[in-house]
Amino acid sequence: QVQLVDSGGGLVQAGGSLRLSCAASIGTVSNYNMGWFRQAPGKEREFVASITRRGGATSYADSVKGRFTISRNNAKNSVWLQMDSLKPEDTAVYYCAADSRWFPGLVPSYWGQGTQVTVSS
Repeated sequence: QVQLVDSGGGLVQAGGSLRLSCAASIGTVSNYNMGWFRQAPGKEREFVASITRRGGATSYADSVKGRFTISRNNAKNSVWLQMDSLKPEDTAVYYCAADSRWFPGLVPSYWGQGTQVTVSS
């Protein structure tokens, strides 16, 4: 079992950058594939990015490819999402997620509490 804490959200202008962090307050992230999802107002939660246990492979939603980068450091028990060239449509609550199975394609078992990202035009 793992308990995740998200942070790093905020208000940024279009074209700007933010770096989201996800740390495990209980358990260790090295046991899990990790990723990020987001949910905009009035929309369903959607997959953003994921990374394998040792960081050897990543997956991105088409809408963020080339702009967002997921990374992890198991020694620091943490995962990050670097978001560059942000657009107003990136505005959402972002959630860190973990599962022993690879995703996307399933609903992860563990979730952070979410962090708000707002991109102004």
